[in-house]
Amino acid sequence: MSTAVTKHAHSAMPALAMSEEELIGVLTNSLYPGAASGSIKLVIGYCKAAGLDPMQKPVHIVPMWDGKAKQMRDVVMPGIGLYRTQAARSGEYAGVTEPEFGDDVTENVGGVQITYPKWCRVTVRRLLPNGTVVDFTAKELWKENYATKGKDSAAPNAMWLRRPYAQLAKCAEAQALRKAFPEFGAQPTADEMEGRELDMGAAEVVSSSPAQPTALPDYSQDAFADNLPKWSALMQSGAKTADQIIATVCTRATLSEAQKAQIRAAEQPKQEPEVIDAPAQAKADDDGWLEDYESTEAAQ
Repeated sequence: MSTAVTKHAHSAMPALAMSEEELIGVLTNSLYPGAASGSIKLVIGYCKAAGLDPMQKPVHIVPMWDGKAKQMRDVVMPGIGLYRTQAARSGEYAGVTEPEFGDDVTENVGGVQITYPKWCRVTVRRLLPNGTVVDFTAKELWKENYATKGKDSAAPNAMWLRRPYAQLAKCAEAQALRKAFPEFGAQPTADEMEGRELDMGAAEVVSSSPAQPTALPDYSQDAFADNLPKWSALMQSGAKTADQIIATVCTRATLSEAQKAQIRAAEQPKQEPEVIDAPAQAKADDDGWLEDYESTEAAQ
């Protein structure tokens, strides 16, 4: 059973067949009223890249405070509907439970009196290829998810003030869908990020100069003396060469030039002692003695 998301061809989407100028006009006056044309272009680019129909409003434009730029920025983020659609198209979506809510809490939040659920729990079920249905549960806290009126206010915005239960339920369902279908991405939904500050993360500083390798310790002479006969046996048998042994040892320690020379010398085949026939050796000794003797006599 395939888990791939079905992407419609651009030719099958009348919206993407329109000119960009015409499509911007349609989206600005219908699904994204009041949005800047630059933000609408972001929506169109997102939908083209993901093979989505922008007229189904799979993504939302979320105004967020950019702490570095010190200004508000429009950010394109998926809606809960996109995750639901992707799960349904996978062929492995086995349903979702009704949201469960924790105890009600009534308190003053940012100068506003509100009653909200302490938490919400939602379970998404996925049918695995072997026929097993697995539950993926997410539990989200209201205090950790609600959107504020603005960057300088702790009060909930109008949507979270009016629908504290439904908004938290969408956040819990989105998290459960991401857990059940991680291949669809991990980007938070617009409901989860509304009213939050944009955090681009700290930039990674990469040094232009390469890191210097850590110096290895010298290979101890005692260990060298113990291992040289073993290495010699390996080389004499043809299992290893001197260069291979040197390369292996140098990954853990530093060999001196003298130690490397000893390893290479141990690689040389050992010379068998020459066996000389005894009578021939005796004759050679006799001849040599005779020559020495005759030379001595002549000198006298």
